[in-house]
Amino acid sequence: MSDSTPTPSPLDRRNFVKTTAGTAAAAAAFAGAASGQGIDPDKKIKVGFIGTGGRGTGAASQALAADDNIELHAVADVFQDRIDTSLQSLGKIKNLEGKVSVPASHQFVGLDAYQKVIDSDCDVILLTTTPGFRPMHLRAAVESGKHIFAEKPMAVDAAGVRHGYETVKMSEGKPQSIVAGFCWRYSPSRILAYKKVMEEGLIGDVTSVYATYYSGHSKPHADPTERPAGMSDVEWQIKNWYNYTWLGGGGLVEQAVHSVDKIGWLFNDEDPILCRATGGLAAPQIGGGNIFDHYHVAYKYPNNVWCHLAARKTPGCKNENADYIKGTKGTLVIGVGTDPYIEDNDGKIIWKHRKPRNGEQNMYQVEHNDLFKSIRTGEFINDGPRMMHSTMMAIMGRMSAHTGKEISWEQAMNAGEDLHPNEEGLAWGDSFEAQPVAIPGVTKIEGIG
Repeated sequence: MSDSTPTPSPLDRRNFVKTTAGTAAAAAAFAGAASGQGIDPDKKIKVGFIGTGGRGTGAASQALAADDNIELHAVADVFQDRIDTSLQSLGKIKNLEGKVSVPASHQFVGLDAYQKVIDSDCDVILLTTTPGFRPMHLRAAVESGKHIFAEKPMAVDAAGVRHGYETVKMSEGKPQSIVAGFCWRYSPSRILAYKKVMEEGLIGDVTSVYATYYSGHSKPHADPTERPAGMSDVEWQIKNWYNYTWLGGGGLVEQAVHSVDKIGWLFNDEDPILCRATGGLAAPQIGGGNIFDHYHVAYKYPNNVWCHLAARKTPGCKNENADYIKGTKGTLVIGVGTDPYIEDNDGKIIWKHRKPRNGEQNMYQVEHNDLFKSIRTGEFINDGPRMMHSTMMAIMGRMSAHTGKEISWEQAMNAGEDLHPNEEGLAWGDSFEAQPVAIPGVTKIEGIG
């Protein structure tokens, strides 16, 4: 195991850049998941865990709770203290007793630590690092033939999405499962509500969507006075990753992408025709960073159907995470009150979801239950195409807001946007000045406008 200072070896991006081909190659038709030989219940499943922050630790706890014969086998992060904290937290969870025992030799630290976990004797890889690294990590995990849980989003820029689409195409027909952290698609109540709309036609033809993602700050940037002397730009920015587009993608791509995903789900993951977006930074970022704190995105679909998403990360304002799906016969409302419901055009409730008496199963747990069930049975799951599509929709919205331009799907997919700081390789001690906050009407992206 490395000490608390990550290894200085660079993270090579040259191959990443070379494989970012155009739209046709990236979004080629996908035949679906394969079936094959599952893992026998008597064989212990070994889990590799890459990215040991808070959400990652939650995902690890859910993965380990999803199967009786399972163990956490290897972990990786760029910070040893995060590994220590994560393992301590997991070790205190009662239903995980005997499943968390990771020796020092299986704890890897550094920008290249992900590959060491993938190269270890693991069956399943959890990808929960900051999303700027997701395309490279996903490619390595798919090439290794491992089963994968990949937290959302799948990339932070157009180059990363194209790379991800190619990776997903590589996974086609392989005996491996890939489950995405777009958790709402595993929510029992949301699945039932969408069935009422998409299969039973209870609200008629969809005419518009209004989705909200209003909340306070998620991860405020640390004050610059807290930066230790000698700490490199790369280390400082990774410590504050949420605030930099090259690492987190910004609030629209990193969090409100859940709402984007629900819009995509409603339209069977068909490409939107175009989008128009606005956004900006209402409150100065005292610590630094280059992300917006609010967006409004409108996606256009055939028949002049517009789907709106309003996202804001501002303390002291109204909080809401809801979906208002309007149809010719009525409206589905999700996230207002306790249960989804449908009302007709006269305001009468004609359907309402009723939670089971013992409560609805947690969607975060459901996605892992389904993943590990597929691994045991050999009826593999591959969320690959839709997880890349929803990610691209969110990036498309951000690009429109940052440039102030209307963007077609084809422009978004082919945009010359690559936010990574150094295509020749990224080292821990590198100097790197992040791009300034975008200015709509001024900021340019190759291929947009």
